Amino acid sequence: MERITRRGLIKATGALAVAPALASVGARAQPPAPPDIGKLRAEKDIVFGKGADISKGADVDLLLDVYRPPEGVTSKRLAIVHLFGGGFFVGNKGAGYIINDAKALGARGYTSVSANYRLQQQAHWPAQLHDVKAAIRWTRANAAKIGVDENKIVIAGYSAGGMLALMAAGTNGKPEVEGNVGTPGVSSKVDACIGVYPLANAQMARGLFADGEATPENLAAASPTTYIGASFAPTILVHGTDDTTIPIASSIDFFTKLHAAGVPTALTAIQGAHHAFDNGALDAVETMAQSIDLFLDRLLANPKPYPAFGPPPGGRPGGARPGGPGAPGGPGGAGGAAGPSGGAGTRPNGAPGGN
Repeated sequence: MERITRRGLIKATGALAVAPALASVGARAQPPAPPDIGKLRAEKDIVFGKGADISKGADVDLLLDVYRPPEGVTSKRLAIVHLFGGGFFVGNKGAGYIINDAKALGARGYTSVSANYRLQQQAHWPAQLHDVKAAIRWTRANAAKIGVDENKIVIAGYSAGGMLALMAAGTNGKPEVEGNVGTPGVSSKVDACIGVYPLANAQMARGLFADGEATPENLAAASPTTYIGASFAPTILVHGTDDTTIPIASSIDFFTKLHAAGVPTALTAIQGAHHAFDNGALDAVETMAQSIDLFLDRLLANPKPYPAFGPPPGGRPGGARPGGPGAPGGPGGAGGAAGPSGGAGTRPNGAPGGN
């Protein structure tokens, strides 16, 4: 797997971060308009903990935003905690791609929580994971207040935030990674995970560590693959096939490992999409939201398994129907959502859907 450097990741993910070359004109330029949240009901800048900031020599407030479904949309009483991307050096909870995804998911009844975590120049690893755990604990402790079930908490992350989401999914019940940031005494367990073009292992994110700290032992401890096992939270991965910043091969490999370990998992590939495609490709956002909804609804919101393959009552042996092996109900039939972007189907507990 090609190693992605801090400079290369930030350069390639311009949609996730402000280009350094623009910093010099920042004082003269007007601040960008906040992303349009549509009909979502928002509560912003809620303090969920405090953490030491080495760049300021003081503690700073850690903030999150809550986006509840629009009025008239039936809530699924499930919270999705979103983690922004940006190579661990840039980004924040107000990223436009998070708002795009929160709107698409909110229309389907999901409550979104977008949380900040300390960047690498503010605090060294594992402070970032400690902040994520604190955001999860806050969400669970305030579940009734924001209208969700405390046993239906999902973590979602994008790019570098995707690595943090996968780490949270793999470290359920591990007190050594909890930290002491915010809302003590509450479980940080996540009931499912969404990895959107995620950094799937720490080898791809050496910039997470201070100089001299990227030892084999530290890299292994910060790599989501280390924690793959039966206790890993059910996970759906979403990735563009033309992503050259974080190649889709990393998500395919992670999906394969999860599936082999018996973890309920799915993979949605968005044909032709690049890194951070959800920053503007709203048709792809809809495809992603449909896949996520299918996965989470069957697992958590309205649990039900898929029927086993076999001959239907009074049907032909093997379930084949006129139209050949690819017809619905026959071998190779469609396994999930495909949308206007040409995204591949997604199959909970199964293989990725084909084009």
